[in-house]
Amino acid sequence: MDYEIRCLVPFLGSHFLSVFEISPGFDVLEEKLILCFVLFTLFSDINGNRSLGGSLRSASASLVLDNWVGRGLFGLVGLLGALRRDLLETGGCLDPKPWPPDNFSRAPLKRCSTTTSSSQSSACWILTSFVVWRETPSVAGIINPGAEGFQKLFFGQEEIAIPVHSTIEASCAAHPTADVFINFASFRSAAASSMAALKQPTIRVVAIIAEGVPESDAKQLIAYARANNKVVIGPATVGGIQAGAFKIGDTAGTIDNIIHCKLYRPGSVGFVSKSGGMSNELYNTVARVTDGLFEGIAIGGDVFPGSTLSDHVLRFNNIPQVKLIVVLGELGGRDEYSLVEALKQGKVSKPVVAWVSGTCARLFKSEVQFGHAGAKSGGELESAQAKNEALRDAGAVVPTSYEALETAIKETFEKLVEQGKITPVKEFKPPQIPEDLNSAIKSGKVRAPTHIISTISDDRGEEPCYAGVPMSSIVEQGYGVGDVISLLWFKRSLPRYCTQFIEICIMLCADHGPCVSGAHNTIVTARAGKDLVSSLVSGLLTIGPRFGGAVDDAARYFKDAYDRNLTPYEFVESMKKKGIRVPGIGHRIKRGDNRDKRVELLQAFARTHFPSVKYMEYAVQVETYTLSKANNLVLNVDGAIGTLFLDLLAGSGMFSKQEIDEIVDIGYLNGLFVLARSIGLIGHTFDQKRLKQPLYRHPWEDVLYTK
Repeated sequence: MDYEIRCLVPFLGSHFLSVFEISPGFDVLEEKLILCFVLFTLFSDINGNRSLGGSLRSASASLVLDNWVGRGLFGLVGLLGALRRDLLETGGCLDPKPWPPDNFSRAPLKRCSTTTSSSQSSACWILTSFVVWRETPSVAGIINPGAEGFQKLFFGQEEIAIPVHSTIEASCAAHPTADVFINFASFRSAAASSMAALKQPTIRVVAIIAEGVPESDAKQLIAYARANNKVVIGPATVGGIQAGAFKIGDTAGTIDNIIHCKLYRPGSVGFVSKSGGMSNELYNTVARVTDGLFEGIAIGGDVFPGSTLSDHVLRFNNIPQVKLIVVLGELGGRDEYSLVEALKQGKVSKPVVAWVSGTCARLFKSEVQFGHAGAKSGGELESAQAKNEALRDAGAVVPTSYEALETAIKETFEKLVEQGKITPVKEFKPPQIPEDLNSAIKSGKVRAPTHIISTISDDRGEEPCYAGVPMSSIVEQGYGVGDVISLLWFKRSLPRYCTQFIEICIMLCADHGPCVSGAHNTIVTARAGKDLVSSLVSGLLTIGPRFGGAVDDAARYFKDAYDRNLTPYEFVESMKKKGIRVPGIGHRIKRGDNRDKRVELLQAFARTHFPSVKYMEYAVQVETYTLSKANNLVLNVDGAIGTLFLDLLAGSGMFSKQEIDEIVDIGYLNGLFVLARSIGLIGHTFDQKRLKQPLYRHPWEDVLYTK
């Protein structure tokens, strides 16, 4: 039989949906219902490092599992009243098969969907799926409120797209068998969000990750769950892992640590602890002295956890693959005594190696509160020494200190091997994880070509730089818009008269009334109800050879004529023969006796501040000749800006002839008009919207209708 585990996870207000599946190395016995307990902590970065502070700590996340079936998959059999009681006696377990299978490529596990607003957390989980030979990644979907689409992540060498759902309701509808909700909300909101999850008809199990959930809230959640035939797991659980199947959360640490601890394939040891951090340490210990872990789980350290150490010990006792059970308890509470009773009553037939941490508490004169809420000795019976002694008397292997725990595990394992009760798992090499390109480049292992070249700005340091000038210097030295343009366009700091000229050009060309084609287009678009960008672009698209776009051509043709020593007559007549209007000459309104004031202002500034105005004076001579032909063939603002910019570039002494030609050819000068006119077009957009003008329709009388 095939079963899926589906997980639903909200994180930082986002939610995620996950679907796991049982390893093909095991068969699921029919007609046995086992809770598959998946502790999915998103408090890890891409390498699995803990990051429990800040926003992650206050994140809300949850996990939904499907069908609870799959023996040995973190089954919390003992604590669930809804589960069949006989599972504790007969054991719902997985039948072993050779690992890896003979026809092994990657075990074709069913997809597991999980989601997180942190792509690094999802990436870490998917990498673990690859290491344990899954055919498909463990993450199948992401729930992010208000967002839908896909999130790209790597599964081995392959980049995959994980679907994103927008709501828990939508994900539950898409995955109606998902019934376990693991809540990663902070202790401040975990109770409310957990209660909301319990009230969902499809949710049967809620696991609470947060530490410090108020005890009264925890009791209320448990009471509501029991009254409605549902289950609460936690609070303060961290994570769990079934070796060779899947990992959830930051338990077991980094990918490198997972491989180091042999967690990519199942071993013979079942481990349970209250502490998630100590679980990682014990995984390493178990890997050093045994054939590895079969399953490891941390139940959490709050005062009222949802499951007990003995629940898992009894479950491990009924799983054939688990030959040795390791338990790590802690001072405070009396959970360990339920295990003592189970040992005394003969319910546990497999060897148990146990240690209760916190023996140092006796060194303190007063009661000491350790890290977990439940790690506080309330009397002699709750002391670590009393618990260790009780466990030893009940038949568990209890070392004299934590340092001796590794030796105790090793000796017990070796005895089982000698007795023929354990055949150590044959080791094999896990699949190689492709190294992330960024990490490989940083470590100098590979090199890769860049895709973009940028020479004008750099945002990699503490502050952005324009052409090497830090942003703070730009502000502190009082740079203006012209100075910024000189840095970003020309990659150098031009003299003040140059940047001032640029600013004058921008001011003079910002707008030329509502009747010119660019402004007209913008006004019509704005009145059609379009947004700012659409209205702006509609006006900018009219800029070209006939409207505002003649600056570059004016500079190009006037420069060529001047550099070739053509007289105004020769220049104009040669252009006429080519059928080309002289760019920068001519105006629809201005005349020889009504010059463009903008042109006069530019010329006056240049004659006062520029070292040389040879190109402008040449343009004036050309204007004199063209005015002799027609009174409207005046030097317009395009011609004035084009020729004066040639004088700016040539007279500053900061540009070579080749650079000047390149600037003109690329279109720098038209860029000035585009930048300037954008100011006016934006103004026209705001003006029309402020006036709440209706949709524009051109009047019939202004159209010549003809056949």
